Amino acid sequence: MEHLPMYHEKQIKELCALHALNNLFQDKECYSKMQLDEICRQLAPNDYINPHRSILGLGNYDINVIITALHTKDCEAVWFDKRRDPSCLDTANIIGFILNVPSTYKLGVLKLPLQRRHWICVKKINNYYWNLDSKLDAPQQIGGEIHLIEYLRDQLQSNDKELFVICSSKAEKDQSWLLPEHRFSQ
Repeated sequence: MEHLPMYHEKQIKELCALHALNNLFQDKECYSKMQLDEICRQLAPNDYINPHRSILGLGNYDINVIITALHTKDCEAVWFDKRRDPSCLDTANIIGFILNVPSTYKLGVLKLPLQRRHWICVKKINNYYWNLDSKLDAPQQIGGEIHLIEYLRDQLQSNDKELFVICSSKAEKDQSWLLPEHRFSQ
């Protein structure tokens, strides 16, 4: 079995959404800051201060930017309802996951009392699931599907974390990102 090289984009400024997207598609040229900034302009063309990114323009993009970027790849970000157990997921029809988690803001070694949000990609590469958090020095192996479900279950215990299932537009429409017994009738 051939092992593919793993791409892991590291944190620069407040570009964790960009890093999560590029890590998801395993391509450093998949998206650029310029493309995400253009999406922000499209989402709020008449706003002097864009509500979809940081005031300083350093990143800190919101989920609307991620969703719009994913649409260019015919993909969707499906918000995962925490009242469900992750064992309902059909991972064969899922491209990856993006978690939104709280993050402390640091200036050098000094932690500032600002509560920020951080985007993290989780993806299956070479038969294992990996935490491709851009703040990590290297990707962290989660393990097989059983370990993924445990990892997601653990992450969703926290009220301030959100999970988005990334799948094709077709999989979102026909709900094949869920196991058949968990799909809603249409």
